[in-house]
Amino acid sequence: MLRDWGLVARNLKTLPTRNQYRHAGKYCTESFLKHFGKWSAIPARFIAFASRQPHWSDVLSLIQNNSQKPPMRRILHAPRTCHSKFNGRPTYGNQLDFHGLRHEPVNEAGVVFLFGLIAFKLGYMVEAIQTGFPDCEAKRQIAPGRWQRVRIEFEFESRNFRDHAHPVSGCDIIVCWRHNWPACPAQIEIVELSKLVQSPRMIKLEN
Repeated sequence: MLRDWGLVARNLKTLPTRNQYRHAGKYCTESFLKHFGKWSAIPARFIAFASRQPHWSDVLSLIQNNSQKPPMRRILHAPRTCHSKFNGRPTYGNQLDFHGLRHEPVNEAGVVFLFGLIAFKLGYMVEAIQTGFPDCEAKRQIAPGRWQRVRIEFEFESRNFRDHAHPVSGCDIIVCWRHNWPACPAQIEIVELSKLVQSPRMIKLEN
């Protein structure tokens, strides 16, 4: 786990936040918390793990440089306390307020709905939605007056495509809320909605 954390830090050239690691790492962040207690404890544990291994010198330098920075004021966007769940009631993602969607998707259905809100603005024309694989047939604009057929699979997280054992040859694009599949085949494009809705392009379109 520490090795994978170090690889993510090396690729990002900074110490990964929980959210950054969740997107790029192989393990779930809850496993780190179970082993190390809190996310901020990981750099010290990594030092103990890698201090005698010269090939980790770049990551050790990142940790040292980070420790010399003045502490940043924490901005809390939501309460940190987690309460017990009531059975039989729906759950919601973080507040989003995007094109009438109040909360972030928490499942594949939410991904389908969000993509439907912005598909045309992204240059897609949806031809069909189905329950079988692939989920969606669409055409997208490749030049003025020119469109091309594409096959789309919706997933909440991109690596669910692998977990569902879908054939790579049957899909052109994975539309997901979170891209967490670093080994995704190169021939499959990823549309990661969690980053897209925060992009200046989408903010401009929304306004």
